[in-house]
Amino acid sequence: MDVIQLRKVSKSFGALRAVDDLSLTVPRGCIYGFIGPNGSGKTTTLRMLMSILRPDTGEVEVLGERNPPAAKDSVGYLPEERGLYKKMKVRRLLRYYGKLKNADAGLDTRIDDWLDRMALTDWADKMVETLSKGMAQKVQFLSTIIAEPEIIVLDEPFSGLDPVNLEVLREAVLTLRKNGATIIFSTHDMAVAERMCDRIFMIYKGRKVLDGTQENIQAEYGQDTLRVRTTAGAAALEGLTGVDEVRDHGQMQELRFTGDTQKLLHELLARTEVQHFEQTRPSLHDIFVRIAKPQPDETDEAEATP
Repeated sequence: MDVIQLRKVSKSFGALRAVDDLSLTVPRGCIYGFIGPNGSGKTTTLRMLMSILRPDTGEVEVLGERNPPAAKDSVGYLPEERGLYKKMKVRRLLRYYGKLKNADAGLDTRIDDWLDRMALTDWADKMVETLSKGMAQKVQFLSTIIAEPEIIVLDEPFSGLDPVNLEVLREAVLTLRKNGATIIFSTHDMAVAERMCDRIFMIYKGRKVLDGTQENIQAEYGQDTLRVRTTAGAAALEGLTGVDEVRDHGQMQELRFTGDTQKLLHELLARTEVQHFEQTRPSLHDIFVRIAKPQPDETDEAEATP
């Protein structure tokens, strides 16, 4: 069953078409990743899911209801703009958010359990204003999920977290999915999206450009990527036959190529010692860059704008 459906949804702000004729479905129980460059329409789409914004045209359906209210008890939302009641104590704050969603049953037990998982037990009776940025972000996450909503919408949940806290939140998201929740989150971190998401959706200039499993998306782009490591480094790759683009990662280079792989390898061996040579599908990061990278005419136009 699909828990969310968007049908030909559009939203404009003045002359700006932020979302353009967008349709998508989110299956129940999945982790559904929203990706796209800044200004592509991700947050606008998420806000329409929450009825914070209304579409100009099209329909939004959540759990079988069209254009549901933002305060729907079965949906939790973590906005990109963080905000907590700083003069409240952590435990009281979480209890308040749980009661707002009518989740009284077992609420105190859940609060204690989640505070323990997030290593926040010692801070339960301290004011929110005394928390570090990372701690406050974990409390904000808990305020979103403490009522056990069926759908959890997270806008950039991992932004600004150190590696330890990022891992804590990542494990929490996987636990929620295991317990039956549907998770929708936006991210700029393609590695996180690749590791966590069952399905990935990409919006660019307000329009859907990718939607599917990672395997299906990568298969659509074929196996036109080579990962190469040589003694001479990137300098050895200049002018190779069939190579359309070289991305230098320092110790490793990625090549987009068309042509005969064996001929390319022989040509490379004639130039330098080859330590690693792998043909593979493009990564999600590579696909993202291919779609969102400014074209020369766009760059020229931007530079010419006063």
